[in-house]
Amino acid sequence: MADETLDEEAGVPLDPEHEHVGAVWDRDSGLRAVIAIHSTALGPSLGGTRYRPYPSFAAAMSDVLRLSRAMSYKAALAGLALGGGKAVIIGDPAAKSEALLRAYAKFLDSFEGRYLTAEDVGTSQADMDYLGRFSEFVTGRSRSLGGSGDPSPITAFGVVRAMEAAADSVLGGNGLEGAHVAINGVGKVGHALALLCHERKAHLTIADVSDEALRGVLAEVPADVSDPEKIHQVACDVYAPCALGGALNDHTVPELSCRVVCGAANNQLSRPDVEPALAARGITYVPDYLANAGGIINIAYEPGGYDESTAREHVSRIYDTTRLLLERAFQSGEHLSVLADRTAEERIRKARASRSSR
Repeated sequence: MADETLDEEAGVPLDPEHEHVGAVWDRDSGLRAVIAIHSTALGPSLGGTRYRPYPSFAAAMSDVLRLSRAMSYKAALAGLALGGGKAVIIGDPAAKSEALLRAYAKFLDSFEGRYLTAEDVGTSQADMDYLGRFSEFVTGRSRSLGGSGDPSPITAFGVVRAMEAAADSVLGGNGLEGAHVAINGVGKVGHALALLCHERKAHLTIADVSDEALRGVLAEVPADVSDPEKIHQVACDVYAPCALGGALNDHTVPELSCRVVCGAANNQLSRPDVEPALAARGITYVPDYLANAGGIINIAYEPGGYDESTAREHVSRIYDTTRLLLERAFQSGEHLSVLADRTAEERIRKARASRSSR
């Protein structure tokens, strides 16, 4: 197995914000992967392993750099002693093998604990359980193995708390009761989010490319069903992107008919200047790394024995952080993501300064 740190000589320009980016290509197992560490100023970097058939190495690199940076901000905003990292494996997740996962565990170990992995798109808790047999730097394993289990329900709980904060600030102070929530993507997190919104007496519209996923939600709660390509056009109070990233772009933003965007998907903005376009239309955007921090918060409570009630109480405080930032945004006229970025960056900057002064 060969792994190399990417640099300009290798033909891949590094993002100067990142501390370390490493790639591996293992011919025997077929493993092609990249791990990006954005920051360890606050603690070891944590982020899931995403397994996708990227069209190119450049596309995989772009994804891992953006996602790892978001993980740093997510951990910082949540007040955790963790940094941000991410991993991508290039390929069809249906074709993963034990040999590939063992090779990936060896790659994980090469970072010597500076990067901790977890479940993400294309990987599962079963994969984390298997990886954990070969590497100690794996989180989110089954509770029977000392982990915190499936992160989907508590991630959804954090998103609904952010939604409630936005609803109280923007929609009139009655939480989600009577609000219309349109959820694009009802996989594990989106499914759990739909149930939580229903509990709070919201009206639901859902969409997914999987009929099975739709049937799973409809078997438990009433909801209207929309075409995944058109759900962003549904007149609603809250639009929740819960599938892959880039849902807010030049095509979708002009067609939105909501007052709040708050969802579980990572990297919802196709580029940073999309948020001003949302604001110009009177739409409040809750940054994804603020709303979907429940999973990383949950994992932070694994060391020393997982405590679900304490983790859940911490995740519930996403409401307070969101409400506070919204109030500051309304008072200052700044975009919510600008304030969220600044808050996260300031915490990371102080940690770096403290570390360098020792």
